[in-house]
Amino acid sequence: MNRRNFIAGAAAAAATAATPPRLAVEGGKPVRETPLNSGFYGSSYYGSEEASELNDVIKTQRPFRWYGPGKEPPMKVATFEKEFARRMQTRYALGVTSGSAALQTAGAALGIGPGDEVILPAWTWHSCFNAIVLAGALPVFAEIDESFNIDPKDIESKITPQTKLIMVVHLQGNPADMDAIMEIAGKHHLRVLEDCAQSVGASYKGKPVGSIGDINIYSLQINKTITAGEGGAVVTNDPLLFERASRYHDLGTLRHLHEHLLGSVRDQNFVGSQFRMSEFTGGVLLAQLRKLDEIVTAVRRHARRVYDATRDLPGIRFRRLPDPEGEIGSTVFLGFGTKAKCERFQAAMKAENVPAHGPGGSAILPIQPYVEEKHTVHPAWPSFTSERGRSIQYGAASCPRTLDILSRFAGVALHPKFSSSDVDDVVAAIRKVYPQIVRG
Repeated sequence: MNRRNFIAGAAAAAATAATPPRLAVEGGKPVRETPLNSGFYGSSYYGSEEASELNDVIKTQRPFRWYGPGKEPPMKVATFEKEFARRMQTRYALGVTSGSAALQTAGAALGIGPGDEVILPAWTWHSCFNAIVLAGALPVFAEIDESFNIDPKDIESKITPQTKLIMVVHLQGNPADMDAIMEIAGKHHLRVLEDCAQSVGASYKGKPVGSIGDINIYSLQINKTITAGEGGAVVTNDPLLFERASRYHDLGTLRHLHEHLLGSVRDQNFVGSQFRMSEFTGGVLLAQLRKLDEIVTAVRRHARRVYDATRDLPGIRFRRLPDPEGEIGSTVFLGFGTKAKCERFQAAMKAENVPAHGPGGSAILPIQPYVEEKHTVHPAWPSFTSERGRSIQYGAASCPRTLDILSRFAGVALHPKFSSSDVDDVVAAIRKVYPQIVRG
């Protein structure tokens, strides 16, 4: 081979090496032959442990936690509460029927009611808004930042003399910036409620989410880290808040077990709801709770592999992580300069059989018609009948930054039972697709 042919061949080889692989959406070979399915977490770990707990309840014929036939109660809910409080590093835990029930219970414990204002993120689940309105209080939305959680910089501008509570929601496995939020709350003498529904098992600077605010809640529904299909929990270190929560979830009364835990009674009976957890639910959640660390460890391991294997990509931009070590890693989110590029990324990843989706599991609440139009259970409901309630405006104009951020991020969901090969496919698909979308 003469020198000219050698140089030409080397140049051709270099050109070929520099040519990016053809995307599957453009007719290339996909990374995987079949779509990757992230599925559900907790229920995929169901086994003999959950069955054994359920059988115990069936044998006693006492599915109601407080009484029934026979002499020995199964005590599943009580044991779950004890172990859940220990795992979340709180003094008290209360099992309830759902995360929505937990929010209402926590609000009642805090005494949230007509005339009070509660600041919450513009992007969260309907239950957060509903719990505030059902208490007769007024929801005030703050923008999110690129963590997808409430932006501490926007909270302070929303505070008025009527503000009583900041509702922090740790969304999609990512803890919010709690140091900044607690500093603002302390400065203005406000209470903080952590909604950990989407981040059961996450932590912030070594503390479990739900152990920092005044009173905090978890959802244990089918989409959550651990599950009994439905279920929820309220935790706190404050004995008065625990007593009021215990009363509210059980028709305003206080049972002997919770009175014994408290040591003394600080309040009296009042009108409450009925959100008692059954022994069946408690038994399943007890078994699931004992698997929580296994589930979270597996998801975090997968997420860190993806982060480590893609962070060298030119221009790569991940979701903001206030505490990278505390994030569960349930979805690795990537940011784009425009909505159009984000949509092209999702289409291209779907074609590679490694689906990517925009942020999910919540709703941009200010643009929901019933929120924007302030529909309540009764026309005279107090939330929006005051001068302040009538004047506050929802809609897209109240959350432009939230709308923008959510339109420009998409990510790949990870499952704790993904194989090493599955995670390799996630990495391969991102490395194949992301640079071409960003450059395009």
